[in-house]
Amino acid sequence: MAKSARKQRPRSGVDEEDAPGLAARRIAADMIEGVLRRRRPLDELLDSTRELAALEERDRALARALVATVLRRLGTLRHLLWPLLERGLPPQAPRVETALLLGSAQILFLDVPDHAAVDLAVRLVQADRYAARFAGLVNAVLRRVAREGKASLATLDSPALDTPDWLLARWTANYGAEAAHAIAAANGQEPALDMTVKSDPEFWAAKLNGRVLPTGTVRAIVHGAVTALPGFAEGAWWVQDAAAALPAHLFGEVRGRRVADLCAAPGGKTVQLAAAGALVTAVDRAPARLRRLAENLARLSLHADLVCADATEWTAEQKFDAVLLDAPCSSTGTIRRHPDVPWLKSEADIAKLAGLQRRLIDRAVTLVKPGGTLVYCTCSLEPEENETVVADLLAREQPMRRAPIAAAEVFGCDEFIGKDGALRTLPCQLADADSRLSGLDGFYAARLVKG
Repeated sequence: MAKSARKQRPRSGVDEEDAPGLAARRIAADMIEGVLRRRRPLDELLDSTRELAALEERDRALARALVATVLRRLGTLRHLLWPLLERGLPPQAPRVETALLLGSAQILFLDVPDHAAVDLAVRLVQADRYAARFAGLVNAVLRRVAREGKASLATLDSPALDTPDWLLARWTANYGAEAAHAIAAANGQEPALDMTVKSDPEFWAAKLNGRVLPTGTVRAIVHGAVTALPGFAEGAWWVQDAAAALPAHLFGEVRGRRVADLCAAPGGKTVQLAAAGALVTAVDRAPARLRRLAENLARLSLHADLVCADATEWTAEQKFDAVLLDAPCSSTGTIRRHPDVPWLKSEADIAKLAGLQRRLIDRAVTLVKPGGTLVYCTCSLEPEENETVVADLLAREQPMRRAPIAAAEVFGCDEFIGKDGALRTLPCQLADADSRLSGLDGFYAARLVKG
């Protein structure tokens, strides 16, 4: 368990009990700095910040919303703030920028009164020994944002600003300028909750005030804890993005077949295959993630054999009818749900990950029996992690051949079929009149047959 950032930061004695909402904002500030300055994944911070778990549900939701909004709109916020700082940001007091980001995010994008956003941002810097003397600056800048910010915002191309230049350039080269901008715009929208249900999606869509997508996923706009929703405790459904639910369908009927799920945690595809009747062996190198998978299997009353091992080295006594490899990747297709990704990854990471992906797919091939099927997938939008990995394998491994995917296998969604009959979803697809119900993760999957 990570130590709370609050214990490590000198304070000036401001009493949070006298300022409702300040505790949530202080925790949000610590997490934002954890991502941007200490380069820690947001999911890791959400799981390890004990003070977040101690908050009331309403304040927990507020803290998460604050962090997500700042990260999702980081380029826009900095573009608006920097011209207002004549002397720039004080390098010795990082909480100044964090408070400005939080305050301006609330003023421009969240339903928070301007005066409360300003006051609480000032309190944040007053509570920090290094930043306290800049409280007047924070107050003045945020009051100006409150007066002028929304008018300035209307003139900006926020999707482009909120996407690192290197990433937008890659998407433009690979998908065209229009699609690249649409992907960036989709990433700026807070996504709804997607659920894969065991049975009767129409019933659960009605129960959860959602709708059934063309792919069979139930999508709903949810407020409050997921664990408190109808059907969660009973194990009627699990959280899984609509795109992430597609690769498991590419095996066809799996009942009674032996299937290996490599790099399996957090386990959405494992439970999906188990629910379809497959005899699943789930392999992952992280014990904590496997424990969570075991908990989900228990809640869902499903079974899989769990193996803690490095999938680049793991061997099995018997080969499998099917192998699913959801390889570790840059995750650039999941920015809608993980807004920290653009600020944690770099272009250099893609080449490093591609090397790991090649080792994993080489091992996966050895686990497939003759006539068996391998599905290779990632949640990356980058060809080096997808098409190039598969093409390189086929150039070296003669026993494997492509088995192109038909639109009927992905619920008739022709737009999901990409190059060489592979699956390719983009975050800007599955458009809906209600923007809150639009989009899905960017996913790639190729199906290969041995022999």
